This record gives sequence, C-alpha cells and structure tokens, in this order.
Amino acid sequence: MGSANGRTMAKRFFLCLWLLSGLFFINGDRSKAQEDTSRILVNVVLVQLNVAVTDRKGNYVNGLRPEDFSITEDKIPQRVASFEAGGEPVRKLIDSPASNTPPPPAAVTPSETGSQDASDPSKAPELRLAGANVFILFDTSNYMYRGFVFAQDAIADFVRSLEGANKIAFYSYSRDLSRAASLTADRSQVFRGVRNTVAGDDAALYNCLLLTVKDAAQVKGRKVIVVFSNGPDNASSVPPEDVAELAQSTGTVIYMVSTQLAQDEPVSTAVFERMSKVTGGKAYFAKNWGDEKKAFASIREDLAHLYALSYYPQPNPNRGWRTITVRLVGERLQKYHIRTRDGYRLLQQSQVSSDMNLTPGPDSGSK
Repeated sequence: MGSANGRTMAKRFFLCLWLLSGLFFINGDRSKAQEDTSRILVNVVLVQLNVAVTDRKGNYVNGLRPEDFSITEDKIPQRVASFEAGGEPVRKLIDSPASNTPPPPAAVTPSETGSQDASDPSKAPELRLAGANVFILFDTSNYMYRGFVFAQDAIADFVRSLEGANKIAFYSYSRDLSRAASLTADRSQVFRGVRNTVAGDDAALYNCLLLTVKDAAQVKGRKVIVVFSNGPDNASSVPPEDVAELAQSTGTVIYMVSTQLAQDEPVSTAVFERMSKVTGGKAYFAKNWGDEKKAFASIREDLAHLYALSYYPQPNPNRGWRTITVRLVGERLQKYHIRTRDGYRLLQQSQVSSDMNLTPGPDSGSK
C-alpha cells in the first residue's frame, strides 16, 4: 500500500510540475526540451494543419480562402501548399517544395466573410466530414462501472453521426490498449467493437493514448482522436507531455470527453484541457448522459467546420521544436478567433515507431 501511495504522489508531483510549466510549453520555448534526446521525435516533410475559426460567440466562420491565412514557422513566412474548407475538394496551390512560383489566384469568387451557425444548410454534413479519419478511445477501467452502458450508447450515436467520415477506429483501454476495430470504413465492425467492450481494472490513459497517436501517425490526411474518459490516470508510465508533443508533431487533433469524476480531480482536469488545446482540439466535462451526447455532437460539428491547410517548411536551421503561428489577414478578420496546434518537433530520422518501452498487454489487438 505504501509503495502504491508513493507512486501516486510521485505521479501527481510530476503532473503538477508539467502544469506549472504550461506557459513555457504553450509558447513554444523548447530550448531545454530540444536537448532531451529521450523524447519522441518525427521527421516532417509536409506540415498539415487543422484550423477552426470562430467569432466571439463561438459560431464557426465559413467562406475563408487561402489568402485569408498567414502562416509562420519560427517567424519564417510559409506558403500554403494545399487548402480545404469544410470537406470541399482539396485545392493544390504548390506543386513541390522547390517551387518558387507564387500560388495561383483563388478559384472562389471573393466575398465578404461572416460568421455562420454550425448548421450551415449550404453543405451536406456528409460532404463536410469527407476525408476525416477518427480514432475513438473508450475508457473501460474500473472508473467506468456505473455509467458503462450509457457511455456505450453515447459513443454508438457519435459513430452514427460520422457517416461522412472517411474511416473510424474504435479502441478501448484500462491498464492495456485493446484495438477492438482497426481503422475501417465498415461501420458494423465499429459498432461490434463498442458493444463488445467490458469493464477492466486500473486506467493507463496516457500509455494507451500514446499508442493510439502512433497508430494515427501512420495515416495520411486529417486524423482525430476522440477520448472518452471517466476518471484520472492511475497506471501510466509515460507523462502526458510526451503524448501531447507527439500528437502535435504528427498533426493529430485530440478531443477529450470526460465526466464529473475526472473534473473533481484538479490535476486531471488541467491536463485534459491542456492536452486538447495544444493539439487544436477541445475538452468537455459531462455531468450526465445528456451532456455526453452534447459533447459528441459538438465534436462532430467542429470536425465538419475545420479548415485543412498544409505547407512545405521553408529552410530553417532549427532541428528541434518549431513554433507555428496562424493568423488571419486583413482588418475585417481580426475579430475572429483561431484554434490549431502550435508547433511540432523535427528530426532527420523518425522515431514514431518507438514504443517507449510500452509492451501491449494480453488483451491488446493487432494494429
């Protein structure tokens, strides 16, 4: 018992240190992190960004064009290579990194941009979600005993709402990760995975989320992880900082849907909010079954209204953490808010395949 309490206290101490360094982490000052060779590093050739634009009331802003966005990496201006708005066909603007030709004029007729409600009738939901690859990670630990069936129902409804998504994967976790349904376009496989989940023991959220991010890293295009967690992490061997950094570096957006049980634990609340924020996602805390459904509906609408931009990084001597800044161009657009990831880590040789000494347990399915 004494040993377990010691490990819990040590873990909380570590998480508190990470949270206290939040300003350091979010602002991209990574000089110390760049010297830590134990971190997971990735080689990036094309940087992909998922960008949400909202007004002061939280309504999504539609109708923006590539020239409305300004991207810098370590304060170095970048040129948009491809652009996608709300599931419309991808517009390729730059052929190769070596191209010195300015991007061609936008194909869309310029018009005054304004905020629109999320239920924009001009686009079918299926079209707006086209191309998204969604990984769902479900907490089956002993924290979930009381609301297990209700959570399954909420997730099943969420899967039904993703009819326009490219592919969906369903994983569950307690102490180990179970890949119940690998990334697939077959919704029946996903539903079977949801219904066949059973309650487990302790919660190793960060271990299992790290493995899920690594799976998502192998996928091209938009990739999103939606986590349903009913409580804090009490069994992981990796810190949430490593998970968040790999998600940022691989362009993976993390959404966290948690219950009041997790919100009652201040450290977990702060970690969930911070991890989702730095990857461009959101964190939700549901007090009841109805709130869970609303959270999943909000995520679905967010996915439907993301702008997808990419760029080939301009020459940059920085081989460590690179800070990305996305802004809107023009005085009339300054009233809007942008949400996206704030950077990534670069190394000549990819280390995404490293499992950081994590060995899947006996209930883990194959990727």
